[in-house]
Amino acid sequence: MFGLIRWTFWITVWVLVAAVFHYTLPQTDIVRITDTYEKRQDFGENSIFWAQADTGTDGTLMNRDVFFIQTRRVGGDVMVYRNEDTGWGWPPYFKFDTSNLQAEAGEFRSTEENARYVAIKHYGWRNEFLTIFPNAISVREVEGPDASKGIPWLNIIILTLFAAVTYGIWVRWRRFRKARIDPTMEAIEDDLADASGAVTSWLGSWRKKS
Repeated sequence: MFGLIRWTFWITVWVLVAAVFHYTLPQTDIVRITDTYEKRQDFGENSIFWAQADTGTDGTLMNRDVFFIQTRRVGGDVMVYRNEDTGWGWPPYFKFDTSNLQAEAGEFRSTEENARYVAIKHYGWRNEFLTIFPNAISVREVEGPDASKGIPWLNIIILTLFAAVTYGIWVRWRRFRKARIDPTMEAIEDDLADASGAVTSWLGSWRKKS
């Protein structure tokens, strides 16, 4: 039973860690921009998935205007991105150029007949049920729908550093457990075994008298 609880705990922890990395690390999509627009957005239970207000504006409002970039992927699926500053907050992209990015995205709008493809770097998820959108970080024109997305060097470096730190902590924890915790637990088990033996002997002596 204890082993099942332990495995459930660690699986839950690693699923959450993977979800955090998948949400925050940058990804790149090759798309065709069909429209850019601005919409008044009310924030409710999904407010955690929205960035803060643009740097220098009032961030205490429960609703505000948000830029959106409407696109179509190479396969024809629609994908909508929000365009918000991250400022000095989380994730640490230090994005302050929302208006400039919106202007650049507007210049790349095209039709299916005269398609222009761009690579949009973003983070976050798209979920229609929760009304959340990935946040665009940058946009650049590419040669066509089959253009390379590039090697995600930043993701590789971050994940490698995380794996190295995790491994270092695990090694030190194992050494600490072998040196301190395991001997203590063994001593406690021996004491319990001795105490149990003493109680058994005492009960046995009463049985003999009876």
